[in-house]
Amino acid sequence: MAVTGTNPQKTPTASQRASARIIGPVSRSLRVAGAFAVIAGLIWPIQAAALAWAISGWVSGDMGRTGPAALVFVLGGVLRAALDHRAGRWLFDAADRTITRERTALIVREARARAGAGSAEIAALIVQKLPLLQPWITRYHVAMVRLMILPLVLLAVTFWFSWAAGLVLLVAGPLIPVFMALVGMAAEEASRRQMDEIGSMNAMLMDRLSAMLDIRLLGATERAAADFSGRAEALRIRTMAVLRVAFLSSTVLELFSAIGVAMVAVFVGFTLLGAIQFGSWGSPLGLGEGLFLLLIAPEYFQPFRDMAAAWHDRAAGLSVVADLDALDAAERVDFVGNAKAVAPLSGPLTLSLAGAVAALPGREVPLPDLQLSAGEALALTGPSGAGKSTALAAIAGLVPLAKGGISVCGTPLDADTADAWRSRIALMPQAPHFPDQSLRDWLDPGERGVDPWPALQLAEAEGVVQRLPAGLDSRLGETGGGVSGGEARRLMIARAILSGRELILADEPTADLDPATAAQIIRALIRLKESGHSLIVATHDPALADAMDRSIEVRP
Repeated sequence: MAVTGTNPQKTPTASQRASARIIGPVSRSLRVAGAFAVIAGLIWPIQAAALAWAISGWVSGDMGRTGPAALVFVLGGVLRAALDHRAGRWLFDAADRTITRERTALIVREARARAGAGSAEIAALIVQKLPLLQPWITRYHVAMVRLMILPLVLLAVTFWFSWAAGLVLLVAGPLIPVFMALVGMAAEEASRRQMDEIGSMNAMLMDRLSAMLDIRLLGATERAAADFSGRAEALRIRTMAVLRVAFLSSTVLELFSAIGVAMVAVFVGFTLLGAIQFGSWGSPLGLGEGLFLLLIAPEYFQPFRDMAAAWHDRAAGLSVVADLDALDAAERVDFVGNAKAVAPLSGPLTLSLAGAVAALPGREVPLPDLQLSAGEALALTGPSGAGKSTALAAIAGLVPLAKGGISVCGTPLDADTADAWRSRIALMPQAPHFPDQSLRDWLDPGERGVDPWPALQLAEAEGVVQRLPAGLDSRLGETGGGVSGGEARRLMIARAILSGRELILADEPTADLDPATAAQIIRALIRLKESGHSLIVATHDPALADAMDRSIEVRP
């Protein structure tokens, strides 16, 4: 019976996938930089030979060698510096392009389809972790290329003059990669744990900051501080574990390199003293040959030193890529439409939900059936987690449906109508967000150049702007630094008025506010309705629900 052999393709390892993702797109730049670095490294034996030649001449009384040797040494140094500078330019350009590519792809994807990861974890990945790819790109590949070429060249040169010195380097050199590989496995695991702890700590910090008001009201500030202190201590322990591995690898490297250089120095010294008569291929080493071997022996171990440092950069980079891969594989759903500015959807404003079920990552959320016409105000009530905020997001086309349908202006809400539908609605999230622009520009999202003061008066926010030092030219912090929560929401109401959008979707507009401030928000929303806008509010506030035309309870 004939047996047909098969050659199934091997599944690439995690490190191979990471290299294909990070190193592959910039491999040409890394090859060029590696070539420059190798050429720069090959210049040193020439400089060492010139220096040894000059010193041996001084000993014999020939000072005429000083000028030519100095010229060779200086020119070699200038050329090495130029090559290193050029290599660095290629390397850092490759790193910048890689980080920019990964950061852009991550931001664009998360803006269109959020995964289950918290915003703090994603922010940590973008701001803190992605820059760790730079040392991997700029140091590891070049160190690997230098390690593959320079030690072999210097070893061959050493053997040319002395087989004994060459044998010392041959024995000491390969022991370093063996121990580095053993230490490297611990380095990768320590780096992965450190990256995980950074993400967890950022998530905890954002969670505590967002709940700071509740924490203070409940008198739990000491416990929150203790929790944060514990997490900071865990990060310190993870970081120290990485440093311990780094120091261990450095100790191993320096031990073998020091032993190797010392043995070469002992051999050369005793040979020059005449105590050793073996180790060279013919006559014993002269002063010039001995000095040359002493000068290139430390350089033989330098690529190993570079690789030791770059190995930890690679471990950190692999940990970052593991986080990127995990985020890539996370379940997510896209919002409806293309997020492009288009003309508003035509027709009278109407909204209808029938049997709609929102599709969230890993779960489905039933939405209430409802009807809304132009000029109506509707409150969505119900316990936390029932799906009120999800209903608002689905109405805005930010969450797709698993089943059922949403009809807007007499047409189905789908990819063809979502962008035009969003041109007729304004969304007021529970947590305000202020971009880095003046209040004047932020209040006029359509850049229509309208006077903002009537809208500010309608929202009872004119006093808020007047109290700011720069008035309408003020720039608030991202979360509204400089104004209170109630003031920020009144500013959002003014912005909704100035946007000219007909339907306002407000998520918990009176949450966490004192009764007087909440009453201001309710009055502003009523004026908004009286001016012709339609309203849908998600709320736990009975006073706000009673101020609407009708309420619908959302049940989990």
